[in-house]
Amino acid sequence: MAEGKKQATWGGRFSEGPAELMLRIGESVSFDQRLAPFDVQGSKAQAAMLAHVGIITDEERDAIQAGLDAILAKVEAGEFFWDPELEDVHMNIEQALTQEVPAAAKLHTARSRNDQVATDMRLWFKYACDEVDASLAAVIASLVDLAERTQTVIIPGYTHLQRAQPVSMAHHLLAYVEMFARDRTRIAAVKEQANVCPLGSGAIAGTTLPIDREFVAKELGFVDAQGRPQVTQNSMDAVSDRDSFIQFASACASIGVHLSRLAEDFILWSSAEFGFVKLPDAFTTGSSLMPQKKNPDAFELIRGKSARLTGNLQMLLTMVKGLPLTYNRDLQEDKPPVFDSFDQTVLILDCVAACLPGVQADAKRCAAAVADPALLATDVVDYLVKKAVPFREAHHVVGALVGLSEQLETPLNELPYEEVAKIHAALGADWVDAFDLSKALAARDKPGMPGPDQVAARIAHWRQK
Repeated sequence: MAEGKKQATWGGRFSEGPAELMLRIGESVSFDQRLAPFDVQGSKAQAAMLAHVGIITDEERDAIQAGLDAILAKVEAGEFFWDPELEDVHMNIEQALTQEVPAAAKLHTARSRNDQVATDMRLWFKYACDEVDASLAAVIASLVDLAERTQTVIIPGYTHLQRAQPVSMAHHLLAYVEMFARDRTRIAAVKEQANVCPLGSGAIAGTTLPIDREFVAKELGFVDAQGRPQVTQNSMDAVSDRDSFIQFASACASIGVHLSRLAEDFILWSSAEFGFVKLPDAFTTGSSLMPQKKNPDAFELIRGKSARLTGNLQMLLTMVKGLPLTYNRDLQEDKPPVFDSFDQTVLILDCVAACLPGVQADAKRCAAAVADPALLATDVVDYLVKKAVPFREAHHVVGALVGLSEQLETPLNELPYEEVAKIHAALGADWVDAFDLSKALAARDKPGMPGPDQVAARIAHWRQK
């Protein structure tokens, strides 16, 4: 094929083709070919609109759409040849289409690759957001299942990685459900922002031809809840806007951070020092040297991949920050980070959703850890407050009790009452009742607290969701 034909969309004013290195640095088809279904969808809608306004005939529209369907079938069958000399997914499809359907030479009427790729990507974001949301929902379901199985397993809650107060493992797990629910809200916001059609913006300033932007928006499903078409309102913004890219990468980075924190908890919990849970063999690995090892590699990889998601967001923010309006070729580099964020986010979400059903809590190890009476020191403060002792004073009193416990090398709840009574007159013989773990948890019965009834109610809430 002659070089001029390969660059038919823009090569008319050039006396020679691009250098080999220019082809290598300029091609994007190696990564944007995954947009083929959306590019075909957009081009079919473009053909329908051109026929609707009388720029092409109905017969030409039908021939173009049939040709696009045939190309997509080849792409999906792995039989389409992607030519890097044709730069991108758009030119590859257009060139193949024009060879088979002469009327396809009219398809690009009133359209630029600038608004074409903006449309493709908005269609892709709507698809990608649905996929991520489905994976988030699966993780939430797995967490709720595990929470239901561990309602009676009590563990120390931690602050500063030091034992703080007792909670059920279920309450701990449900904290992550709250995080991932917020992530679903973020992903939904990205989809909503992407649901506005930029097609018809042209390269920068639209067109003088009598196109119908609302028609094509409806064809592509860029509509609000009432079915009304939604189109961009500034052609310059439409072709240069990358907010959806940044927001999508940001939402994925947030998911990655939440998954990384979850992974760290399970890595700690499965260690010999904690021993709170046993991880399924299918999501762990061994050592090439030490036969006794069972490593939490899946969670470690999830923790590592979260950094990749943060990096993708940083790359997009850095790329866009200095660009003048409107389109600049730098923006070709916007797709690898969002594609990677999508792939890795879905992968690690699906991995967690598949791993959690095989997690088993070690109730005995958890019970041993939560038997530390110091975990209920705050409950002794509450005991004193109920006796009208000011909180700050009560806090100091219990601090003195803890000091006495360390001095006598005696557990807090086993201190001799005659020594306890010397510290404060409000400490009655019943002060040790504060160390009843079941009563302590049951008393935490307000919304958001780890009391059994509250935890059960929250599990039921997420089941309904």
